[in-house]
Amino acid sequence: MPKRVPRKPRPNKTNVPKGYDSLWEYDIHQTILQDWKHHWDKIEYVIHHKYEPDFVKKIGGKTILLEAKGRFWDYAEYSKYIHIREALNKSYTELVFLFQKPFAPMPAAKTRKNGTKRTHAEWAETNNFTWYSEDTLPDDWRKNEL
Repeated sequence: MPKRVPRKPRPNKTNVPKGYDSLWEYDIHQTILQDWKHHWDKIEYVIHHKYEPDFVKKIGGKTILLEAKGRFWDYAEYSKYIHIREALNKSYTELVFLFQKPFAPMPAAKTRKNGTKRTHAEWAETNNFTWYSEDTLPDDWRKNEL
């Protein structure tokens, strides 16, 4: 079996003509694909996924999907919740976060001039998510203890 050729690092685009992704793309457009339109249109696409909420309860005529998060690990994880919310019927369903540590910094958060980093709570507020901690969870959302 032939040995696999190692992948070359991606070159910088300083010598690539404007509007092209690579020199090769430019070259083939100038030669064998001259009569083809280049980067003619954008096509939207959707990648379907399934989401399984941690907890679900109907409260006041609305279905609450409660996502219990100790912390986010990376951009892909926390950005998916924005897509999930967009897929919901906002009249009947709401995605809410229950953070273990709402003031823990987000992954890869940059240090601000005041020395702080963006927190999970700030991310939720910026993205219009309702969030709670165990201490702030509404009483009517808790199990009634005898």
